[in-house]
Amino acid sequence: MDIFTAGRDFVRLEGRLVENRLFATVFDGADPAGVVDALRGYQNADGGFGHGLEPDKRCPDSLGLDVETAFDILLAAGARDEVMIRRAVDWLASVATPEGAVSLAAPVIENYPRAEHMSEWTYEPSLNPTAGLVGRLHKLEVEHPWRELAGAWCAAQLTADLPTEAHSLHESLEFLEHTGDIDLDRVREWLPKVSYYRADAADPSYGVTPLQFAPTPESPWRALFSEAQLEAHLDRLIADQQADGGWAITWEPPGQAATLEYRGIVTVGALRTLKAYNRL
Repeated sequence: MDIFTAGRDFVRLEGRLVENRLFATVFDGADPAGVVDALRGYQNADGGFGHGLEPDKRCPDSLGLDVETAFDILLAAGARDEVMIRRAVDWLASVATPEGAVSLAAPVIENYPRAEHMSEWTYEPSLNPTAGLVGRLHKLEVEHPWRELAGAWCAAQLTADLPTEAHSLHESLEFLEHTGDIDLDRVREWLPKVSYYRADAADPSYGVTPLQFAPTPESPWRALFSEAQLEAHLDRLIADQQADGGWAITWEPPGQAATLEYRGIVTVGALRTLKAYNRL
């Protein structure tokens, strides 16, 4: 069985409704309205997203991480629902610091099952996820007072140094991409200092890879990496497909359901990356 068919069958067998609707839109040309409909079940009355849309915590309350996940799904599907998005940004504004910064999560997650890494550090307002949320709103072409306020805070934070942790750097690049501040030399020189950056395709450990920084050949950050480096990571991505057709994850979610949900997410993501780089 070929890479695509095996991955498709895994998503059909084990994936959530939202990943199946996204798969159908991306690969089968289905109406992206179906993706929006699937996301509605995760949006709360306050406008934020929760209910384990990002599966590492099973909390129904609205969280910044789930809002970011919703925006990622909308972008992947090419879907736009301005009312849905604006309600979510209104919620972000309601929980932000006076400067506009928001956090990934909140102490409310402690009332529900969660992965071990979802702890106190996720309660701190920071560039992760604030910068990434602002960048995604630029991609979604949705203007909002919070976007401008938070964007000014992010710009000030990034004036001196870039983050020294790969997830925060990834979020920051999402922001910088849409401010026109693409300084490849600065980022290239900074990458060796960054924790959880997985530069070597042979490294099996958890981390952010070049393909996550540049998920398509059109990414402005592709130029950070050599063709040989990208090809090696594409080869590794193909080799990492499991016998059941899905891709594994390199961290511990809170339970079996969350593990399968995340495997569905990363399987759709892997197939999208391989399609973008003409490797399917």
